[in-house]
Amino acid sequence: MTRVLFLCVHNSARSQMAEAFLKKHGGDRFITESAGLEPGGLNPFVVRAMAEVGLDISGNPTKSVFVLRETGRSYDVAVTVCSKEAAERCPIFPGLAERRHWPFDDPSSFTGSDEAIMARVRSVRDEIEAAVLDFVESTTD
Repeated sequence: MTRVLFLCVHNSARSQMAEAFLKKHGGDRFITESAGLEPGGLNPFVVRAMAEVGLDISGNPTKSVFVLRETGRSYDVAVTVCSKEAAERCPIFPGLAERRHWPFDDPSSFTGSDEAIMARVRSVRDEIEAAVLDFVESTTD
């Protein structure tokens, strides 16, 4: 099984979505987790957007990438889903075979009406799902 870690700044949106989609589409080929540089609370717009596609992430904890590293976790692939600058702050995991960067807009930066924010979150959600599907299709055991 391929061990995958998704990383973003707060582990409140993008990495949580990527983790949920890989669990949904990856079957038993992957073990996946997500974490952040500065864990915060789950983004309520993201929780709603994921519920719209049948994925409940409302009870997911947010985790620190540094705590995961300190516990000795290892991964085959680490995927940063944040800005290039934030991705460069992520620690290196021993034995990591591959590092990928999938930049997506940060839902915590979205402003406007509830409807406008949800529209942008849905767009990011769908982009992340498409990237995860491409990853699943391109990854062989």
